[in-house]
Amino acid sequence: MLTPPAAIHALLFASGEPLEKKQLAKLLGINDTELKIAVKALIEQLDGHGVSIIETINEIEMRTAPEASSIVKKLRESELSRDLGKASMETLAVIAYETDLPAMPAHAGQAGTTRGEVDWVRGVNSSASLRTLLRRGLIVGKEDENDKRRIRYSLTSEALAYLGIPVLMNFLAMLNSRP
Repeated sequence: MLTPPAAIHALLFASGEPLEKKQLAKLLGINDTELKIAVKALIEQLDGHGVSIIETINEIEMRTAPEASSIVKKLRESELSRDLGKASMETLAVIAYETDLPAMPAHAGQAGTTRGEVDWVRGVNSSASLRTLLRRGLIVGKEDENDKRRIRYSLTSEALAYLGIPVLMNFLAMLNSRP
């Protein structure tokens, strides 16, 4: 059985995004005071380990430690210099499927997809792939109109160019405009 600090660490790692304190307390079956103590213990345990806990009034998030910024910067630069991997291409494909593309009536009304939906289709956590695609400007995230807590991802024009879709889009638009 995990200790509360270890369980919080696991949940933050798995989520890849901030978690509400109320949600963490409920998941762990502890009260607010016990959560506060567990978070403090986790912060102390992670000191000097390359990651840190960021705590706001309502949320807790795990991030890389400021001391790791130079080495993380090197990693990010190397990520941008290589081709997209299989995971990023899968993620891009899921997002492309759900993106509202002009001249494609089958997709009318679609507003992209959430990270949870991408994870469900792929069967794995897609946070790293989404981060890579966002950094490269291939996708954009916008607040979900129905649920302000979620982000919906959709393709950018750079992604369409990367995939060679502008040529296809122009062809489809030409076909749709014929009498």
